[in-house]
Amino acid sequence: MFYRRERYLIQSKDVGTFNQFFDEYLLPVQVKNGAKLVGRWINESEDEFLTIWEYPNYEEFVKIEERIKRDKMYLQMQEQQRKLGRLYTQKVEDILTSTGDYEIPKQIVNVSGYITNQAGELLLVKTYWRSDTWELPGGGVDNGEHLDLALCREIREETGMEVRLFGVSGVYSNGNTVSIVFRGECVGGELKTSTETKEVQFVKIDATNVKHYITRGKFIPRVLDAMKDSCSPYEAFSVRPYARLRRLDGEERYQGDS
Repeated sequence: MFYRRERYLIQSKDVGTFNQFFDEYLLPVQVKNGAKLVGRWINESEDEFLTIWEYPNYEEFVKIEERIKRDKMYLQMQEQQRKLGRLYTQKVEDILTSTGDYEIPKQIVNVSGYITNQAGELLLVKTYWRSDTWELPGGGVDNGEHLDLALCREIREETGMEVRLFGVSGVYSNGNTVSIVFRGECVGGELKTSTETKEVQFVKIDATNVKHYITRGKFIPRVLDAMKDSCSPYEAFSVRPYARLRRLDGEERYQGDS
């Protein structure tokens, strides 16, 4: 990430006016055009404001600044600043480079896959930390990673299999963790364990024997829901500019091993 720090020196009597100007003009025009406010602080003597903005990278920062200068709100902001007069005695701006990602996510996003082979057998894994049950392969989504790519990566890492996804069979939440289950098929690869999985195998499974393999209650509905004939579409896209990257329509057509 790319960060910009602004430090404003002001007269204490102007704190209220400066806050109002920031809330009505400075903040909206920045956020509207793609900047993210990390935080804003005032010192104990109330004569210095510190603001930090976040951008994906330097190139995006330049584009955002160009958009801001073309925005009608920017012209309104300049006009308001002329009316108010000098709001601060000094402004210092510099660039910060992050040394790592230390933010704790507000919600954790996990993905897993109901993945079958040509024989209709289900791909299951048994991990070292949940060795009492079989479960669908999957794992956590990295920051900024698309759900479908995260699942394909996790399945490849855990089982050695390459997969094609059809769509979403269910979404589950415990308040802190959101779990999305996809349906899909194996299209290649070689079945193998990993540092995370102590066992991997294809199993002929149905509603009558699912509890023999899936022994943890929260995983059973996910498998039973995914056994149904249809699943919901999924779409991945980018922004600024908008572009649809992939769409899974929920249609299942076995491609065979490659």
